[in-house]
Amino acid sequence: MPSRDIAVFARQFATMIQSGLPLAPSLGVLAEQAGNGRLAAVVGEVRYDIEAGRTLAGALGEHPAVFNQLFVSMVAAGEAGGVLDTVLARLADSLERTDRLSRKVRGALVYPAVVVVVAACALLVLLEFVIPTFQEMFAASDLPLPLPTRLVIGLSEGLRALWWLPPLFAAGAWIGLRRARATPRGRLVLDRVLLASPVVGPLCLKMGMARFARTLGTLVASGVAILEALEITAASTGNRVVHDAVMNSRRSIAGGNTIAEPLRASGVFPPMVLQMIHVGEQTGGLDEMLAKIADFYDDEAGRSVESLLAAFEPAMVTLLGIVVGGMIVSMYLPIFDMINVVR
Repeated sequence: MPSRDIAVFARQFATMIQSGLPLAPSLGVLAEQAGNGRLAAVVGEVRYDIEAGRTLAGALGEHPAVFNQLFVSMVAAGEAGGVLDTVLARLADSLERTDRLSRKVRGALVYPAVVVVVAACALLVLLEFVIPTFQEMFAASDLPLPLPTRLVIGLSEGLRALWWLPPLFAAGAWIGLRRARATPRGRLVLDRVLLASPVVGPLCLKMGMARFARTLGTLVASGVAILEALEITAASTGNRVVHDAVMNSRRSIAGGNTIAEPLRASGVFPPMVLQMIHVGEQTGGLDEMLAKIADFYDDEAGRSVESLLAAFEPAMVTLLGIVVGGMIVSMYLPIFDMINVVR
């Protein structure tokens, strides 16, 4: 289910409750207005459960594929505290910010993906159709070929003879990665490698910090118990390394310690995050500090995406020019030799 649809649902639901409309009629209106057919059906079922006497959180919890643990726990806290409209508004804010960052990252990746696909297609056309034409001409001339020309021709022959190998390798790598991520150990190793990578790692860490701080801050501000909030936050981080660090923090708190110390021991969280969490714990303003952390890393992640994109464009064009230009020059070297022989 798209998070944008859930965010719109939460925002409209909060507005209706603030206006004094009862839960069941509000859900009926939302089911009729929902642009997503699946969401409309689920909201209709939730309304039926509400009319049958169930709590809103209990009814939403029957549909985990649409309303995740974060959503259900915050609604339960809002119902218990009589501030359901406020909690739903906070949920909408959190979902909208997360969706905005995700769309910004996905949008920034569209151009690099298009460039890579076009470059790959150009290279395939050259190796599959253009190079063989030159090869036939060189074979008829019976002249010794320079090393660059022989390398390009060998690459073309290998691609035509083993055309099935690259797709097979790509499919095998994709299946292997999916299976590895399906196991806790494999996912931990892959996420460690991802965070340690020089280019993507810092961006993933910033997005993970923003998601961690936004989720935990929203839960704490809504009145969810800290141990439950940490468990929900750990499950929503999307990175096994950060997940384990948060769960270690949860166990530490259950033993009477603070949040910041076990997070510091993990070696994953930046010093600024640890310091602000520590200050928030000492002053009783943890939710406010977490909101500031989330805002900061949202902005940092956005700037990092823009910087990476700005660096990627000239680098990719240069690399493509070198590869394609090198192939063309290697094909023309024997032609120059032929011209010298004719002279």
